[in-house]
Amino acid sequence: MTKRNPLETYNAKRDFARTTEPSGKLESSKTGNLFIVQKHDATRLHWDFRIEVDGVMKSWAVTRGPSPDPNDKRLAVQTEDHPLSYAEFEGTIPEGEYGGGTVMLWDRGTWAPVEGKSARDLEKGHLHFRLDGERMNGEWLLIRLKKRGNEKRDNWLLRKIDDAFAAEGDLLVERALTSVLTGRTMAEIAADKRASHSLKGKKGSDFAAEMKAASSHNAKVSKAPPKRKPRNAPLPAFQPLQLATLVDGVPEGSQWLHEIKFDGYRALIAVKGREVRVYTRSGLDWSEKFAPLVRHLAALDLPSCLIDGEITAADDDGNPDFSRLQNVLRRGHGEQGEDDALSFHAFDVLEIEGEDLKSLPNIERKQRLAALLSAASPPIHVADHIIGGGEKLFQAMCSAGQEGIIAKRADAPYVPKRTQNWLKVKCILRQEFVIVGMTKSTARNRPFASLLLAQGEGDHLVYKGKVGTGFDADLLDDLAARFEPLRREERALEVPKTEARGALWLEPTLVAEVAFAEFTGEGRVRHASFVGLREDKKAKDVKPERPVHIEPPRQAVTISNRSRVIFPERGQTKGDLADYYAKIAPAMLPFLANRPVSLVRCPQGRAKQCFFQKHDSGSFGEHVHHVPIKEKDGNSEDYLHVSGEAGILACVQMGTIEFHGWCAKADDVEAPDRMVFDLDPDEGLDFSDVKRAAKDIRDRLSDLGLVSFAMLSGGKGIHVVLPLRRDHTWEAHASFAERFAKALALSDPERYVATMSKAKRKGRIFIDWLRNQRGSTAVMPYSARARENAPVATPIDWGELDDFESAHAFTIAGAEALLKRSESKLLRGWGMAEQSLPDV
Repeated sequence: MTKRNPLETYNAKRDFARTTEPSGKLESSKTGNLFIVQKHDATRLHWDFRIEVDGVMKSWAVTRGPSPDPNDKRLAVQTEDHPLSYAEFEGTIPEGEYGGGTVMLWDRGTWAPVEGKSARDLEKGHLHFRLDGERMNGEWLLIRLKKRGNEKRDNWLLRKIDDAFAAEGDLLVERALTSVLTGRTMAEIAADKRASHSLKGKKGSDFAAEMKAASSHNAKVSKAPPKRKPRNAPLPAFQPLQLATLVDGVPEGSQWLHEIKFDGYRALIAVKGREVRVYTRSGLDWSEKFAPLVRHLAALDLPSCLIDGEITAADDDGNPDFSRLQNVLRRGHGEQGEDDALSFHAFDVLEIEGEDLKSLPNIERKQRLAALLSAASPPIHVADHIIGGGEKLFQAMCSAGQEGIIAKRADAPYVPKRTQNWLKVKCILRQEFVIVGMTKSTARNRPFASLLLAQGEGDHLVYKGKVGTGFDADLLDDLAARFEPLRREERALEVPKTEARGALWLEPTLVAEVAFAEFTGEGRVRHASFVGLREDKKAKDVKPERPVHIEPPRQAVTISNRSRVIFPERGQTKGDLADYYAKIAPAMLPFLANRPVSLVRCPQGRAKQCFFQKHDSGSFGEHVHHVPIKEKDGNSEDYLHVSGEAGILACVQMGTIEFHGWCAKADDVEAPDRMVFDLDPDEGLDFSDVKRAAKDIRDRLSDLGLVSFAMLSGGKGIHVVLPLRRDHTWEAHASFAERFAKALALSDPERYVATMSKAKRKGRIFIDWLRNQRGSTAVMPYSARARENAPVATPIDWGELDDFESAHAFTIAGAEALLKRSESKLLRGWGMAEQSLPDV
């Protein structure tokens, strides 16, 4: 018998005419015990762990990357064997190819079983081994999990043994950001850019010197962060869900976010570390039914949180299929497996670490959700959305045979009931009905011909017709078994004699979802087809859904004097500025909403008198709110804040160009939630000096275990933004900012200064930490600036910082491009992180 080639699967999955990956052939390395880790940004980011065994690289996809913490076991899904030549692969796999995306050689070295153990232990499902790599070292374990249901792939756990190389936290994944081969970042690899430490073309002593420099650089960015503060919030309890209203058209305007309407079961998922509960919309605990998803969520080791979303099952083409989901669930609790293609699509978050997020604008909750699930990979997804343009998405969904879309107000809070802030637009009519009876079938082996349907109206059931299609043999048998104990002599409602003839009556307890063309004039379903049972819904809650008519949008705020020139350089007007803010509001609100703001008002244009306003004068109207704040003299003053697009436009109507926000929210002004370092260069310094300074601050914050974000200020400098939990005082906030800035200045006094003195700033960059004091403000993301050519303060990704030649790369004329950037994968989760100030 011919021995099977272990690389057969690897080769079959790849088109080597399109991908630069090496073709698979059996060989051996010089050492015979090579190991590598490749950071792989495919459908979702993951780390591929590979060890050399019998001439191939045995491979596992580690969804969250390896952890040096012995208490943090990481899910590792075994994949196909790879060739040894793959150990030097770094680059981009073309989109559409298997594993399409960017690949970084993240670690490499040698491995060996610990004394008394063998590589053959892999077959037993328990491998104890040592690693000697550039990042991963010491003893590790690979433990195979028992298969459940119809799982095809083997799931393992990768765990660090508690030795000298063990450490708390997640420093390996969070701080090791460059290639061990070329020193490049993921962004540089994706763009095929040369890094500061490239080994390409170098030989002999040049190669050794460059490798030493690369290793030194990698070690610098891989320093361990301090211990994190413990998470004490309990596992969240179930809460009632927000529901959508059926409407007859797609709402217009950038104030609406549009999502795909998934064809599945609504689920509210509570998570705290490894503890996971999956609730249906009515509060039933279905964790066992969705056990594969529970395992994937537990592997993420999330803080205490409550996530709203939809669970689907995919058909053979990868599309959500409600019937397939029904078949999966019919097998009973605990009988579901990885091969059932279950997915969870998260679209909202109600709570994180005990903080109630329901009052936040929808767009801000989505940003918090994206940051929370940044390490997630399939089958856990963050549901995508688009801002505006809902009609195109709706037509695309209908053309693809999908159910429709959901439209949500970008600035609306989460309200646990049916509202018109969430709207559903359906391609085909599908509603829930109570099954009240069945008709006998004349066909052999068919237990019934059709089902009689009803919906609740007022305090009684109303007959809605029959459904006789959409059943396969298994479903017919399953329904017949369910109906048997529900049989009753008398009908539970009034049914016309012609419809009731020959009917068998049932207790009105089961709920069916039915697709149909329309309701007839008599209120009966026409061309009905059975979709499935809705075990997550109660019969008493089934009501008819009648589409609400959507009125054309009305402007909440009228902008007068639209032709008044505000920016004389390009003749841009008050109307242009208002249009910019109307479009960009969904991107701006996660940072601006419900935060005390100060306004830069220029009623006659930026070239004339402008002034700063922070107190409410009572002239802004109903859409601009105020919050009383105690000042230094003990008296309270009303400060301004806005909660939505209308509030922004009301400020523009009053001549506002710029919005500057506190580092705290209006609901608790004594709890700061963001820190800003404003890099203000002296005249004559090049912008490259500012970019270098921003990277210095990023790296030093990273050394402290803190994630930061970059923003072009729209002026001369860059803001480094640090999101924080609201668990410290203003005193601690300002103290950390001051000490950090002064330490930076002391470390490089020729480049930096941390005092406002003009004399001391000559030829240096002022690290402005003063914006982190109580009552101080910083310009908000996406705010226009009262400067030449109408620039905008713009969030950017660290990976693209080097591409910009100034801090005013974007203007109000580019609202559409800015909005698309804000929705892109590049900026998903920008400015959002769950972290606390370190105790330093």
